[in-house]
Amino acid sequence: MPTAETARREAVAALRTVRELWGDLLLAIETPRPDDVWPPRQLSHLLRPVADEVLDVVERAPLVLREHPAPLNLDALDAGLAVERQLFDLADTLAAAVQRAPLDDPRRWTFRSPTDPGSRAHGLHWAAVWIEGRVLDEDTTPEHYAGVPFDAAPFAPLPEYLLHEAWTTARVCADRVLRALDLDHRSTLVPGRPCPWCAGQLTLHTGPDEPPTVTCSTGPACSAPVLLNMRGRRVWGWRELPALVVALDAAQERQCAPAA
Repeated sequence: MPTAETARREAVAALRTVRELWGDLLLAIETPRPDDVWPPRQLSHLLRPVADEVLDVVERAPLVLREHPAPLNLDALDAGLAVERQLFDLADTLAAAVQRAPLDDPRRWTFRSPTDPGSRAHGLHWAAVWIEGRVLDEDTTPEHYAGVPFDAAPFAPLPEYLLHEAWTTARVCADRVLRALDLDHRSTLVPGRPCPWCAGQLTLHTGPDEPPTVTCSTGPACSAPVLLNMRGRRVWGWRELPALVVALDAAQERQCAPAA
């Protein structure tokens, strides 16, 4: 179990990962999951034709509050629903333990009822920001409220056992979003697309905190115009990947072209 300070720092980082990638996950729900690992998802915005329809993800109702008649990516939808429920439930748990603000305070987390979704209606971003505030012990200094005969803080400091619960839940949610978007740590063979310079096997390397890279299995004998990594393999970094996409597409077109 991490120290309180480590749990606090890692929980905040995980919550911010979920928030930053939430729009990508909503878009993924409306996009068929690719049958191939290539090109990497991080390049999709660079490779998408300008004429493609822009999918607006602003001001949408939470996933748990709307219908999904024909999602194109069930994995992304399942991940989104699970992450929303986990963070909404975590907010309920933290609010029950530390919330002290008056009912009319906009900082309050409002519980759902059979006829009202409460604060869940504001969506995942609000829930994640609200949970982050509790993890960081924000608004725990006593304030004076009109009509209240004593000073009180809107929230009590988060007990350590709830801090670790928030840490666990936030990390699970971040990992779920990263996996759904193929952004977690993994090395994946690029099938059917050998290196255009030496026909070696290409491997795509991804991680949540780093841009994707591609390596060739041949080693220094590969003549690709990119640097060697510490293992002596040609490696395409973020800046070189668009050129690799073009080279692979050109090689595939040559392979599919009818013989003269």
